[in-house]
Amino acid sequence: MTDYAETTPATEPKRLTIKELPEDERPRERLLHKGAESLTDAELLAIIIRDGTRKESALDLARRMLHKFGNLRDLRERSIAELCSIKGIGPARAAQVKAALALASRIGENQLRRGQRFTSSKVVFDCFYPRMRYLKQECFFCVLLDAKNRIMREVEISRGGLSAAMVNPREVLQAAVADSASAMIVLHNHPSGDPEPSADDINLTRRIKEACDLTGIRLLDHIVVGEEGYVSLADKGRI
Repeated sequence: MTDYAETTPATEPKRLTIKELPEDERPRERLLHKGAESLTDAELLAIIIRDGTRKESALDLARRMLHKFGNLRDLRERSIAELCSIKGIGPARAAQVKAALALASRIGENQLRRGQRFTSSKVVFDCFYPRMRYLKQECFFCVLLDAKNRIMREVEISRGGLSAAMVNPREVLQAAVADSASAMIVLHNHPSGDPEPSADDINLTRRIKEACDLTGIRLLDHIVVGEEGYVSLADKGRI
């Protein structure tokens, strides 16, 4: 009788950890030597995650997160529970990712400072875009300015649903009059990503302009912010 040979269980190929990769392929070392701009989104995310699991490196986890959620913007909008649905991502790692992405989105908020002078629509856009590009609701802001177009303060007038914010020109003027502002710039975002002003946007601009003219406050611009750019109604000659 012939004895059957035993089958040797197949072993999975060993997966290299980040520490076992050549130094020039490790995300952290590449960032230190070549700068953050040389890294992919997955590599930057891997640095935030820090440690992998027994079966996957931090880079593998980062790639799976991006594959599931699409990109960093979509990842930022996910809840802790959604992030934890990925095998290998627990509350601690999810919190690290959420904190890092929240800090990145706040960079734009710190750029608006009292006394800063707005000289063009591009300057306004650069200040607000990092913050407004991630908003999933339509939000309407008013920036109050002094006689030299220097920032006095920013006022959030309205925060709406996915399609439109309800704005009353009277509320816009009340904020300006209360602060004795000499001028103002209003702006809002389009969650759809397209910054082209709608008929409602143009009509609202006209109503705000008429109210401003009655009080002697200058309406310098109405800027609509989209995913990849903006439209200034002043630049278009609509103010």
